[in-house]
This record gives sequence, structure tokens and C-alpha cells, in this order.
Amino acid sequence: MTDKTTTINTEPSKVKKRKAKRGVSQGQVHIQATFNNTIVSFTDNNGSVLTTSSAGACGFRGSKKGTAYAAQIAAERAGQAAKQIYGFSKCDVYIKGIGLGRDSAIRSIAGLDILIESIVDVTGIPHGGVRPRKARRV
Repeated sequence: MTDKTTTINTEPSKVKKRKAKRGVSQGQVHIQATFNNTIVSFTDNNGSVLTTSSAGACGFRGSKKGTAYAAQIAAERAGQAAKQIYGFSKCDVYIKGIGLGRDSAIRSIAGLDILIESIVDVTGIPHGGVRPRKARRV
């Protein structure tokens, strides 16, 4: 009779390493406030997005997305996630647009005990304007 030998795997089983939590205590907050929606993004100092939220993502629909209350809720949700996951504590705020949620988003971030070091308005300014209409021929 032939001897059947069984092979036993002697290599240790690979253990999955957990991804280390990245602590970002200081960063930037980008607020885009339009008439139809408000988008709040928390980023690190390089601009890599950590957390984001918008009025539409918070459940507001239609014309309610452009309100100051919707912007406040969106900023609170994104801020709480950034604080809880990354330990966010200091920020520079960059605000773009002319929507109703500009001030309320900043106030709600300050209400989360996140220190705001500076507020910069980066709204685009037209210079030169649009191309004029062609001359009317009579």
C-alpha cells in the first residue's frame, strides 16, 4: 500500500491590518452657497476632502434646499463627522457664492467648538462681462 501524506500549511494566516485613523486637527472648510443648494466640505490643509454634506443630502428638497436653515443643518452634519472621525478643531473658512446659507453655515461651525481662524470670500467676480449682442440691423 502507498502512504498518503497530507500537507499542512505551516504559514501563519494573514491578519488584516486596520487602517489607522488619521488625525487632522487643523484644516479648511469650503462652503459653496448658491440660491438652490449649500455644499459644505471639510478638507485638510492640502485640500483633500475629509467629510462633506449638502442641504440636499440632509433631506431637503426643492426650494427648501436654498434656505439658511438647510445650510445650518448641512454644516452641522459635516462638522460633527469631521470632529468625531478626525478630531477637527481649527479651520480656515473659504466661502463661495451668494446664497442664503453663507452666514448660518459659518455660525453653525463656530457653534460646534471649531475655532475659525480666518474667513475668506472666494466668490468669482466677472471682469469684462459677457460678449455683447450683435448690432441690430434695420
